[in-house]
Amino acid sequence: MKRIEAAKKVYQAGYEVRVRIDPMVPVDGWKESYLQLVDLIFENLVPERITLGSLRGLQSTINGCQDTTWVKYLRESSNWGKKIDFQTRFTMYSNVIDHLKLKYNYEKVALCKETIKMWNSLKMNYRQIRCNCTF
Repeated sequence: MKRIEAAKKVYQAGYEVRVRIDPMVPVDGWKESYLQLVDLIFENLVPERITLGSLRGLQSTINGCQDTTWVKYLRESSNWGKKIDFQTRFTMYSNVIDHLKLKYNYEKVALCKETIKMWNSLKMNYRQIRCNCTF
């Protein structure tokens, strides 16, 4: 909430605000929690862009952690380390994207460190990547 309040102040001062929802994790109740987060954001500001990403872990990071309870969510390998399985990531992203479109008519969404297959499956053009990491 403190981050949203800070973003609201910056937004009200006339600055461009981008939001990053990353890492998304399929914990119990994730769907309701992420949609509530989106609603809280839009109750306070309209971001220039929202970037979505999911939990991932490089093997070196996993090896260096004392608490690896989060690794149970990682079932797929990629160039960015281990990731949540494709179908779960697709479901998480599409739920948030659909909510943004239907409730807020908002489409300025990007994905972070995702595969071309994911961009295509979500009917998004990866050649027009506008992540928060890029301009």
